[in-house]
Amino acid sequence: MRLPELTELVARLGLPKYRAVQLGDALYKQRVGKLEEITTLPTEVRERLAAEGYGVGLPEIVQAAKSVDGTERYLVRLADGETVETVWMPGGDGGERGDGSEAAVEEEGEAGDPDAVETALGGPTHRGRAAMNGAPGLVAARRKDQYRDSDSLSQNDDRKGGQSDDAIGASADGYKRATICISSQVGCAVNCQFCLTAKLGIKRNLTAGEIAGQVAAVLNRQHVRIGSGKGVETPSRINLVFMGMGEPFLNYDAFMQSVHVLRAMGIPESRMTVSTSGIEPSIRRFAEETVRPKLALSLNASNDVVRREIMPITRKWDIAALLDAVGSIPLGKREYVTFEYVLLGGVNDQPEHAREVLALLAGMKAKVNLIVWNPGPGIDFQQPKPEDVSVFHRMLIDGGIPTFTRRPRGRDIFAACGQLKRTVDGPVEPGLVAISAAPAAV
Repeated sequence: MRLPELTELVARLGLPKYRAVQLGDALYKQRVGKLEEITTLPTEVRERLAAEGYGVGLPEIVQAAKSVDGTERYLVRLADGETVETVWMPGGDGGERGDGSEAAVEEEGEAGDPDAVETALGGPTHRGRAAMNGAPGLVAARRKDQYRDSDSLSQNDDRKGGQSDDAIGASADGYKRATICISSQVGCAVNCQFCLTAKLGIKRNLTAGEIAGQVAAVLNRQHVRIGSGKGVETPSRINLVFMGMGEPFLNYDAFMQSVHVLRAMGIPESRMTVSTSGIEPSIRRFAEETVRPKLALSLNASNDVVRREIMPITRKWDIAALLDAVGSIPLGKREYVTFEYVLLGGVNDQPEHAREVLALLAGMKAKVNLIVWNPGPGIDFQQPKPEDVSVFHRMLIDGGIPTFTRRPRGRDIFAACGQLKRTVDGPVEPGLVAISAAPAAV
């Protein structure tokens, strides 16, 4: 429940209005897991809520795997026994760069960011030219001390959810922020041919509480306290990406409700990004929202012929329809729409495809995130050649499109983009490190 709904609840029960604030604080700031943990409420109030059928609960992290790069993947069990996967990425994956948000300014302002193309391909990293070179109209990369000492940025953060600069200090692992990748459905109905999740099919939508509850459960596990520098064991600058299992825009109402719940937790919508495969009616609804996360459209092909082969959803809404819908979104002065493009070796990664992408996005406030395809068992695609990635990347930049090649996170534990598949007990997939049971809550 959001605060207005909590207010209605306490009014119906004949309780003072401040009880709604106490409930909201316990749910969203303290992230309690049980009704009896709301100690600011008298025992008789808690007992009455329980008698009326109200409860508090969080999804349970039942399995966890940790990558060599620090990424953690969780198998999260819901109240009915169904499971989804959620990913914690300390330091993020660079996906926000170039979209005009505060998170982008932070990423772009960090000195010595490894060259994204080589990192994505598993090669050696080196300090190279920033990916935003040749990208006109974007905020220039700032040095670390420039944005961390910025009074205006700090005040803006405080207004937008309390993620103040006081809490940015690097953790013991040396990172200053983290990204959580959230699922919106049990399985997925879109059937993208290069994605492991597609093999699951669709079982059901998640509720708003189950979507937001993944974030609460992960923040509790990582001991993150949003909006305070006191006692924080890990960074409290949290970015959220609705890019896990499922298509958020096929579960639109619950997704949007979860956005408001997450804002109540202290995470502003400017630090959230929703990815869609291209559900045209939902994109148009999204354009009318007064509060909305950033949008990322999974383009993944430069023409309808290729896109229909790898993303069957294209048969319902072609690229032209999707671009027209995206064009209806009122963007802020510094806001860019992200187009995600998974590079599949020999399928969509050639110079002619890059030229077609440039033609498609001409005149749009767009940036492109290139994603080197992450392999999975039973999926018959190949990773692109390193030289093809580099050429594709450079062609888009030279054509005036801000372009970034995403760093893969957690590839060794099947936590990278397109690899989530609800791993369960049993034989370990080739290349997947063993999954251990989550430690007991402290």
